[in-house]
Amino acid sequence: MRRGAFEAGEKVQFTDRKAKKITDQLVAGGSTQTEHGLILHDDVIGRTEGVVVTTVTAKREAQLNQAHPERDAAKPWKATRAIGGWQYAVMRPRLADYVLSMPRGAQIMYPKDIAQVIQLGDIRGGARVLESGAGSGAMSLNLLDAVGESGHLTTIELRPDFARVAEANATLYYGKRPSWWDLKTGDFDSVAATLDGHSFDRIVLDMLDPWNRLEQAYRVIAPGGVLIAYITTTTQMSRLVEALREAGTWTEPMIQETLERSWKAQGLAVRPDHQMIGHTGFLVVSRAMAEGFQALKKRDRATKDTVTDIDEMTAEEREAQLEDLELRDISDRKLRKVLRDLDRQVAVLDGDSADYLQE
Repeated sequence: MRRGAFEAGEKVQFTDRKAKKITDQLVAGGSTQTEHGLILHDDVIGRTEGVVVTTVTAKREAQLNQAHPERDAAKPWKATRAIGGWQYAVMRPRLADYVLSMPRGAQIMYPKDIAQVIQLGDIRGGARVLESGAGSGAMSLNLLDAVGESGHLTTIELRPDFARVAEANATLYYGKRPSWWDLKTGDFDSVAATLDGHSFDRIVLDMLDPWNRLEQAYRVIAPGGVLIAYITTTTQMSRLVEALREAGTWTEPMIQETLERSWKAQGLAVRPDHQMIGHTGFLVVSRAMAEGFQALKKRDRATKDTVTDIDEMTAEEREAQLEDLELRDISDRKLRKVLRDLDRQVAVLDGDSADYLQE
């Protein structure tokens, strides 16, 4: 974690009074364009976090407006933006801020999902983690932070161009390429086949078909190791869960989805934001059994059938299998009690409560 004065080359975050954030890299003699003029980097370099800087007039923009006034004739606000005099607080970006602002090629995981991966996957200092699907490096950065220099992260990325994006974002964040990170390109099965067996404590999968990668994943994970997969659709989730159960070498998978909603609080006006981050993906978590041992499975009731497709049945079979398909999840005893209660209440409503009680 960096401390002390800002230096040229590092990323900083500028935040104005409206909570608008701009993340940029400090360059000696450079500047950051805002809606209200320019922030001069020389006003920031050498100072500490928490200072406030003021934008200056965007001279080049003002000169362009004078030479071509017709360009901004219908945009009176453009001149105001070039005036300057707008204040910004300067901080080093948090990792969550950096991830959301960094250049990216692939869609990134949201901080809410990344946090759950770290927590549910029990990823901590000193762990050896295998990640598949670097994308733009959002998850990789958080894994690198979680395991620390005492741990190790191996990332497999199918596309070399995505691997370059992830590597560059990590290098910019740390100021150098993390030495505790191996970034390999290729398909998961081929690269994983070159890795030592049972050499990883945790595996994080972010790919389209994680159910096809379970064989190599089980080979390289240590007994008791945690597998956590991030997937976006219900069909992917279902296929992965069934594949884990069928393999017999993974514990009963846990499935989780996280929703996020922020709030506004100003005096007595306290309310949730009108917009929230809803569904982004599912997390499926399971653990590896020791070799030679089968995972314990929950026994379904004999009448419970979650496999048969009702569309494949005849009308007679449907009628005979209503209970098996669990279209009715109430016992006969419970149903009789419900009907007695309803009959009593209807009798009271009709004014026949005395007759009902006598019966």
